[in-house]
Amino acid sequence: MYDVIIVGAGAAGLTAALYTGRKNLKTLVVSVDVGGQCNLTSSIENYPGIEKMPGFQLTREMEKQVKKAGVEVITGKVIKVEKKSAGFVVKTKSKEFEGKTVILAIGRVPRTLDIPGEADYLGKGVHTCTTCDAPLYGKKTVAVIGGGNSAVDGALEISRVGAEKVYLIHRRVDFRADEMTLEKAKKDKKVEIMTPYSPVEIKGDKFVKSIVLKNNETNEGKELKVDGVFLEIGSIVNTSLVKDLVEINESNEIVVDTRGRTSQEGVFAAGDATTVIYKQCIIAAGEGAKAALEAYNYLTGGKGLGFDWAKK
Repeated sequence: MYDVIIVGAGAAGLTAALYTGRKNLKTLVVSVDVGGQCNLTSSIENYPGIEKMPGFQLTREMEKQVKKAGVEVITGKVIKVEKKSAGFVVKTKSKEFEGKTVILAIGRVPRTLDIPGEADYLGKGVHTCTTCDAPLYGKKTVAVIGGGNSAVDGALEISRVGAEKVYLIHRRVDFRADEMTLEKAKKDKKVEIMTPYSPVEIKGDKFVKSIVLKNNETNEGKELKVDGVFLEIGSIVNTSLVKDLVEINESNEIVVDTRGRTSQEGVFAAGDATTVIYKQCIIAAGEGAKAALEAYNYLTGGKGLGFDWAKK
């Protein structure tokens, strides 16, 4: 029986683990990876105390601290969290773990197209983070998929770092991006806007060679030679593992109060999967610390934190 089981090992989960570990709570972290969304950022420059560092390196430093604090970190995909009389059971496909409390730090994952070739070339020309990987495509031809600000900004960023040609592909004629950003893209000579087209296949050899499109008005097919494809179509959060345990809002986010508490007593949540509006590495870390302190307060019956502000 663990005192705390943390689901997820991004900035929120690792920070929560550091705090619970330092409180001498028996803590288990279960996650499919270490780092989460922070890993997708090639350079973090707004994290206090760190002038500049790749996201991957930052989260590895967090992991070292967590393990030094005596926390157990295992790889696994949690498929269900359930209430039990003595606490909670966290289930993976092969194992079950019991805990007195649970901290949900499950984060978000990039939305995908679910078309042939996409999964085959992920990391081999198909990317989900323009900020991270745009510098790889100097003097090359790239397709950016999406119609929001992230897609339009991504196309402009790839053009700025030296791409020869950028196709900005959107399934509708109208963009969700703000007009000022869209106007910049329209004026950029290296950016070609293609609407209303949907990607239907990504082709290649060892790396991406082309993308096949379909015109959504005429059904006309078109194949473009490209060296890379950037997916900027948003992210999703999978809360199916706790949908019967805690309150979920219409955006599929875990509802939390200002102290990281969910609708289920003994279950706390932090990071990008919650209703906290800003999705940033530093904010997720702060929310993780808060959730950990609340779990500690819960386990000690409110006696663990001897400060007046903790009792309000």
